[in-house]
Amino acid sequence: MNIQAHELVAGYWSVQEISVNLIVFANLFGALLLGLLVGYERSYHGRAAGMRTYGLVCMASCALTVIAGYPGYWYGGTAMGSLTGHLPPDPTRVIQGIVTGVGFLGAGVIMREGMNISGLTTAASIWSSSAIGVLVGVGFYSAAILLTILSASLMMWASHLEKALPSRPAVSIRMTFRAGFTPNQAALDAVARARGYEIARGSLQIQCTAQREEWRFVAISLSRDKGVTLAELSRELREFEGIEDYALAHARN
Repeated sequence: MNIQAHELVAGYWSVQEISVNLIVFANLFGALLLGLLVGYERSYHGRAAGMRTYGLVCMASCALTVIAGYPGYWYGGTAMGSLTGHLPPDPTRVIQGIVTGVGFLGAGVIMREGMNISGLTTAASIWSSSAIGVLVGVGFYSAAILLTILSASLMMWASHLEKALPSRPAVSIRMTFRAGFTPNQAALDAVARARGYEIARGSLQIQCTAQREEWRFVAISLSRDKGVTLAELSRELREFEGIEDYALAHARN
């Protein structure tokens, strides 16, 4: 390796470059904590997107924003400019295209089945991976490594953190009533509360086919320990008058 090439490589790991990477990492870590806080509020109320999704999106957004504040350190900083004789190109337009393209890719892995939404965390992790690639592309190697560690740790262990914190699990319920039977929403609310659940506001969907009404809704437990299990709910629904068919599932993301 000649002297010029050695200076070029050294520019990516200079003291100034590493210092900027540490500042970027501090921003990423702060964004992660704030994203987790917002995500916990959603997770506590049984919403689809939880701590992992919000943490990844907030952290990736920070990564794509904070690097714009240090253009003098892109591509190894001043070492690149002094060796090539020109300033490094502005990568922000390329980043815009990457974010847009990856957004469509992430949307492709989000699936909805009834009241359940899956793939949100996977989509957020894809977007976070694009931010890692951008950091590597502009030469912020240390920050990229630290973002990778944070993202992987978040996906592996945030679910355990969610389980340890107080929460209100949600259940999606579909009930088909026999022909001619007219269900009562007030009675349904009372039955749900007696079993430790409340019907999520705005989640009720009613469909009528061949004189048979089908109700779909999400029930959120009043607390983690109050809601009865799906097996218990299933046994009780079999005995309810007027119910011809039903389906239960944990609302998950």
